[in-house]
Amino acid sequence: MPQVAVLSDIHGNRHALDAVRDEIERREISAWWCVGDIVGYGADPITVLDACRHDSTRCIGGNHDLVVAGRLPMSTFASWARDAALWTIAAIGTDRCEWLGTLHPVDRDDPVTLVHASLRDPVWEYVTTVADAAASLALASSAVTCIGHTHVPALWHRRPDGTVTALPATSDIRLGPGQWLVNPGSVGQPRDGDPRAGWAVFTPETREIEFVRTSYDVVGAQAAIRSAGLPDLLADRLAEGL
Repeated sequence: MPQVAVLSDIHGNRHALDAVRDEIERREISAWWCVGDIVGYGADPITVLDACRHDSTRCIGGNHDLVVAGRLPMSTFASWARDAALWTIAAIGTDRCEWLGTLHPVDRDDPVTLVHASLRDPVWEYVTTVADAAASLALASSAVTCIGHTHVPALWHRRPDGTVTALPATSDIRLGPGQWLVNPGSVGQPRDGDPRAGWAVFTPETREIEFVRTSYDVVGAQAAIRSAGLPDLLADRLAEGL
């Protein structure tokens, strides 16, 4: 299998997705996966959803996708997320909402597992600590599992002896024996203090993960959010990467 780009938490941010896909093309990477949260927060859900629907080679659903599809209650969201979800439902129409409803938050049908949140709770759990990662890795059926949801790049390793450690998610890393949990970060709304789109490249042949940051038109994405009448918070935070 050739290299694959791993994208997560695009959140309707067309400007970020376009920049990432341009870099994917420059690198001559022919396949990309989406690890959920296609929509929500951003002002271009149709463009982003259609790209994931027609162009990604694997795509799962995140909590925002499932709320917009009506499969999860709107009451689970904070006010700004709820406002964005309601706006998104009206913006994308019935057919696209129904397609989002066909997505599942976990996909094990590949040597690499995709799950939006965690293997313990595919929809809601935030994996932020070694203990969280260990709980998921104890349930892993593959050597590599890709997650999203936190919007923060991260990498955890479960050694053959069962011990779990966190590694820096800032470089090109060869995955050794054991099991690995990989979070590529967020394309559309990073929350690690770096406003650039976050994603990763996986090379199955050499078992390497490269964490990538891509600059994009943040001002344009902010303007689109404000023009759509979405909460200002959703625009403001893009410049801070928070």
